[in-house]
Amino acid sequence: MTSPEDRRKFLKVGSIAAATGFVGNLFGRNATAQQAAPNSPSPSLPDSEYDGFSRFKPSRGLDPDSDYYIGKLVPGFRKASDGPAPFEAPDIPKLPYKMDGGVKVFELVPMAVEQEFHPGVKMNVYGYNGSMPGPTIEVTQGDRVRIIVTNELPEDTFMHWHGFELPVQYDGAATLTQNPIKPGKTKVFEFDIHEEGTFFYHSHVAMQEAFGQVGWFIVHPKKVFGPPVDRDFGLLFQNFHIPPTHTISDSWAMDWNWHTINGKSGPYTTPLVCKHGERVRVRLLNFSPMQHHPVHLHGHTFWVTGHEGARIPKSAWVPRNNELVGVAQASCFELIANNPGDWIFHCHMVHHMMNHMVKQVGPRIRDDASVDQYLANLSSRPQVDASRSAKFDVPGYPQKMQGMEMSDDFMKAIWSRKEVRGMRANYPMSVKGLMTVLRVLPDDLYDLVMNSDQDVEKGAVFAEIVRRFGDPSKYEAAPKMMM
Repeated sequence: MTSPEDRRKFLKVGSIAAATGFVGNLFGRNATAQQAAPNSPSPSLPDSEYDGFSRFKPSRGLDPDSDYYIGKLVPGFRKASDGPAPFEAPDIPKLPYKMDGGVKVFELVPMAVEQEFHPGVKMNVYGYNGSMPGPTIEVTQGDRVRIIVTNELPEDTFMHWHGFELPVQYDGAATLTQNPIKPGKTKVFEFDIHEEGTFFYHSHVAMQEAFGQVGWFIVHPKKVFGPPVDRDFGLLFQNFHIPPTHTISDSWAMDWNWHTINGKSGPYTTPLVCKHGERVRVRLLNFSPMQHHPVHLHGHTFWVTGHEGARIPKSAWVPRNNELVGVAQASCFELIANNPGDWIFHCHMVHHMMNHMVKQVGPRIRDDASVDQYLANLSSRPQVDASRSAKFDVPGYPQKMQGMEMSDDFMKAIWSRKEVRGMRANYPMSVKGLMTVLRVLPDDLYDLVMNSDQDVEKGAVFAEIVRRFGDPSKYEAAPKMMM
């Protein structure tokens, strides 16, 4: 066992110690056991090797036709008898319900919302119950639900239960099927749920959809799918066009410059944190107005096991590390988290990997002048060198975005979340727009990050993973100035 004093030392030495191996010595036998875990699992745990595929290290397997190839049907640690894994959509609340004679009763309120995309950067959008996206409705196949919708918008609205096979009067396809819900008025929807899967609810007024009105509607199967997953995460992608100095999206725009996952834009997106060797499901919903998202996960290969329509039969699962998710589509990814580390999980469209994209004009193209210098001296602006020939021998201009400020308050908010504890000090510089992180942590580091109340030095957890599973002699810690 690691002593409290040893653990305190580990928390202080951080990333610098990775190159010396000092961190591992502090953990003693516990660290040794963790390092040996890929080849020596505890007898009480499921097997670690499956026809050439390893639960604890990157591997493929020996036969593409095997049930275990790339972890396809490798079980997690959770048993089917434990029921479905709880659905976790970071930064999105869950909608509570009350029971009324066997019916689950939810109250949903369409309303204007002030959503904090970045720390201190608040945008005026539409959502539900004070949240954008709206709170998650989570039920079980076979439930009967009653959803009481009270419209607090200044205009008519409709409610569509996307993907459900309902009596037609509850479908919510604007005036085709129902009268509008007037401002201040209430409409009750009550129906039985025979489906299971990844669904969502949203307004059926196009501009309200573009303003953010959507929420998860997760239906767990009555019979847990095999193999059961240990984690069930949700990521909801949205795009907005919000010009500089504005807080309101232009819902008529054809391009989009603010991108959010679960209502936050990187690096304010909250990482998904799991344990080494677990079976993980990620449900990804694209509710962008008109842009598809080729979604890439680093460090792992996943199986596409379902879409918004239904679970895919196992014979049709496809292994991917980049999946194209179209507008109003959802894809389910399942994988064995066998590669420890902090893995970026992002849309691969280049304009979606940035925040608040604007043209490179004004101070951003001035020679040796920052935005701060420009703002501090409006009467004496440096000259613009349009050719850039003084510094560059190739066409174009510096492609790195300039003037993207991260204040002390901004950084405090970024580092205030337990899910980021021990990540490299400069991680916020790489996570932008439609980007988040999947953290795969050995058990002891998971407990340190997620369950302890100890301070963890920036970079310490990452460095310890490099020490155990990587090449610490060649590891470069984050620059001191970023600490």
